[in-house]
Amino acid sequence: MTAHAEYERHDATGLADLVRTGQAHPRELLEAAIASVERSNATINAVVHKIYERAMEYVDGPIPEGSLAGVPFLLKDLGSALAGVPMTSGSRYLMGFIPDYDSEIVARYKQAGLVIFGKTNTPEFGLVAVTEPELHGPTLNPWDITRTPGGSSGGAAAAVAAGYVPAAHASDGGGSIRIPASACGLFGMKPTRGRVPHGPAVGDPGFGLTQTHAITRSVRDSALLLDVARGHDHGAPYQIREPDRPYIDELDVDPGRLRIGFTNQALFGTETHPDCVAAVEKTVALLESLGHLVEEVTIPFDRARMPSTFVRIWAASLAGDLETMQLSAGKKLHLDHFELTTWLLAVIGRKLSAGELAADVGFMHSESRRVQTAWRDHDVIITPTLARPPVKIGELAPTESQIRQMKVLVRVPVQKLLDRALEEVAGENMAPVPNTMLFNMTGQPAMSVPLHWNADNLPIGVQFVGRWGDEATLFRLASQLQAAQPWWDRRPPPMP
Repeated sequence: MTAHAEYERHDATGLADLVRTGQAHPRELLEAAIASVERSNATINAVVHKIYERAMEYVDGPIPEGSLAGVPFLLKDLGSALAGVPMTSGSRYLMGFIPDYDSEIVARYKQAGLVIFGKTNTPEFGLVAVTEPELHGPTLNPWDITRTPGGSSGGAAAAVAAGYVPAAHASDGGGSIRIPASACGLFGMKPTRGRVPHGPAVGDPGFGLTQTHAITRSVRDSALLLDVARGHDHGAPYQIREPDRPYIDELDVDPGRLRIGFTNQALFGTETHPDCVAAVEKTVALLESLGHLVEEVTIPFDRARMPSTFVRIWAASLAGDLETMQLSAGKKLHLDHFELTTWLLAVIGRKLSAGELAADVGFMHSESRRVQTAWRDHDVIITPTLARPPVKIGELAPTESQIRQMKVLVRVPVQKLLDRALEEVAGENMAPVPNTMLFNMTGQPAMSVPLHWNADNLPIGVQFVGRWGDEATLFRLASQLQAAQPWWDRRPPPMP
């Protein structure tokens, strides 16, 4: 099985079956994957670190006989240390950094037999919802190369949409799995806080905001990859109850008649584009046709304070991360090593007092309890994943005026002006992506499902949010939706 078209016909589970039954050799799959990358990556710019020779040596040796043995796979260039391979996190500061260890999730991927042959693009430290780092340049959306694939796992999503791999590692600190999954017509699940390990170098990224998993074309790949990765590692700060059975087994379970709430209201913003409203309305009709009870709801939380709280917590986390990097890299922190927006966010984080940060984290947790009361009467709540279709490349970049203002602020960090800058970040910059961050704060599982394409043939995802720890219901429902309205054959147009 060497043909590219044949390779793209299968998801990761299917490719593993070919290897297991002797119908394909891992080298054949790897060669097909590399050929796919080389055909269009010069345009898409999804893969920023290629480790082809290392991968070839790996497939010629004894591969672990795991559930995904021999399947080509890509890691996000953020939070996924692979010993001997660069990890820049999209930042000039980390150029030349080569970890000498594997992250726990990477070790588990390798135990499953996945063949890692590259790393994907990400914005600097995964901070924004587009993938346009100064270090590696922008990643383009295969559905329309004038538009963003979203972020921060934009490289991962673009790679899957373009057919390089059927599934790719991703992470989500504010929507970074669900946003690019929506923008690229793919399935993206953010697990419950504590479901997947972050060790050994990191314990609690983003004060609990960040979770790690994958972006996939099929639901079953997402379930199988979560089975591979789930379970706390030694010393993990969060330990969550293990599921009753493997997630892959949930896909054959009838979800039953679910009570589902929906809202088209932008949670951290003000407006929702008609295409995104249409996606939810279409999904409501589909759910009702499947026998579910669907009704409009309002999610209770402090809409005035939660967005700025999210940004402050992220800013404090970034400031702390940079100090840790400085200790390990032995290189002084300086503005010249970072993008201006990143440095400004770190300045905001450094100016927060310990008391202010503690108050913000405490408020986040108290509001999380309030939000989750909405799930007392509902099994699942749905929203648009994004408030707009995928935006144009560069559309969310700072203007010349904003750049001038930021340059002044990073040199003369006046608190009143920093507060104003934070309000702008929490308002204007969240407008296209207002619906995902809340569920990083609550820690609940949430998934983006590709159920709609607009008149311009751009994907519009729908977000489904479950109860704490209840990925099982989401997987059952996703499997039902995939069977009722398949998206497997929806592929981007050929590259120009």
